[in-house]
Amino acid sequence: MSTFHGGSIVARMADTITVRSPYDDSIIGVVPVSTPEDVDRAVVAAAAALRDHPLPLWKRAEILDMAARRLGERLEEFATIIAKEAAKPIKTARAEAQRAVGTFQFAAAEARKLSGEMVPLDALSAGEGKLGFTLRVPIGVVGAIAPFNFPLNLVVHKVAPAIAAGCPVVLKPASQTPFSSITLAQMLIDECGLPEDYLHVVIGSGGTIGNAIVDHPGVALITFTGSPPVGWGIRARAPRKKVGLELGNNAPVIIEPSGDWKAAAAKIKVGGFSHAGQSCISTQRIYVHHTIAGAFTAELVAAVEQLVVGPPLDEATDVSALIAKSETERVSEWIAEARAGGATIATGGTVDDHGVLVPTVITGATADMKVCRLEVFGPVVTITAYDDVDEAMAMANDSEYGLQAAIFTSDIATALRAVHVLDYGGVLVNEVPTWRADQQPYGGVRDSGNTREGPAYSVREMTEIRMVVISG
Repeated sequence: MSTFHGGSIVARMADTITVRSPYDDSIIGVVPVSTPEDVDRAVVAAAAALRDHPLPLWKRAEILDMAARRLGERLEEFATIIAKEAAKPIKTARAEAQRAVGTFQFAAAEARKLSGEMVPLDALSAGEGKLGFTLRVPIGVVGAIAPFNFPLNLVVHKVAPAIAAGCPVVLKPASQTPFSSITLAQMLIDECGLPEDYLHVVIGSGGTIGNAIVDHPGVALITFTGSPPVGWGIRARAPRKKVGLELGNNAPVIIEPSGDWKAAAAKIKVGGFSHAGQSCISTQRIYVHHTIAGAFTAELVAAVEQLVVGPPLDEATDVSALIAKSETERVSEWIAEARAGGATIATGGTVDDHGVLVPTVITGATADMKVCRLEVFGPVVTITAYDDVDEAMAMANDSEYGLQAAIFTSDIATALRAVHVLDYGGVLVNEVPTWRADQQPYGGVRDSGNTREGPAYSVREMTEIRMVVISG
């Protein structure tokens, strides 16, 4: 019964969380529940570390380089932790761990080149004889609130840029997936040279521990990944702080007759169902030109029916359990609602003997159905036929979300039109909206958030510009 605070293991015999496998309910481990007092101690210690022991750029880069190296050497260990606590299929968990190595590498590169700029003060007569330049200084303590679906890489997307910026972090992982964060923190402090008070892990509910982080006057910046209602609630709760939100989506993809629709089906087989659709950019709404809709649907259904549903540690498994039984019940209810409203379940729509929702393809769903209107966050895609690409773009834009969208076409004019018309943070051509490079500016508009992640972008959010003027 332990949690990680500032490089030491703090045992508690009070409240604990028993973390169970989402797949078979077996016990993975037990962690103590942190308190608001723990958060306060962590923030105070982090602020003192920044004040008394600031990290020079070379040290930040050295720590991040070592983190990439050590994580690369421990990939299988971290992948197994991810698979157990998140029910992410092991081969998908390995891919996440490998991505996290790259995220550390990109953050190390940013640490090496983080700089200000010269300001030509003598461009006005009053500035003659003065030298002006800016510094990038750490914004302060970063409060990081992470989700369950990428319990390693999305945590690294918060912690690594903070290290590059020179900021200490108080991290709250999702209660279902604490062990990725605990093991990562131990590695960074014990093996990579990060000073112990530069990273604190606190565990508990959003309503208690999350709010304690958000409300603490010593936290300068909040970085949150999760649901829109919670994210925007944090933004309203902390109006004087910098708050970065990466939220939800109901990712659309348009498939034109000129596009390679067979390649699209193959990519959606992965993009719509990897980690059971529990990704902010999981392909969800598919708009297919009516001339190819029948052939495309048959192709996708056949591909989806080849997906292997099973335990997360089985090498053959493509799709495993949703994070909680309640989520399986919710998504099943949405599927049932669509069926009752006249939609057709082309495949799936059932729960197997192990309680896993079978990958589902729905046709004939209407825009007002939850499976289209909201973020499913489950192994479900919908297919809608259209007559004109402008109609398809309008349907794609008919959403409260705006993270990433995609189009398959071989016509350059149509592709360029889509890039300008689709109102999303990212538009992909001849790729599914689920694709992401960890160095890209990743984020959305509307209910999908208010920031861009990726080490080069996050590290600048986590710094302040300090103007320096020197008179001769």
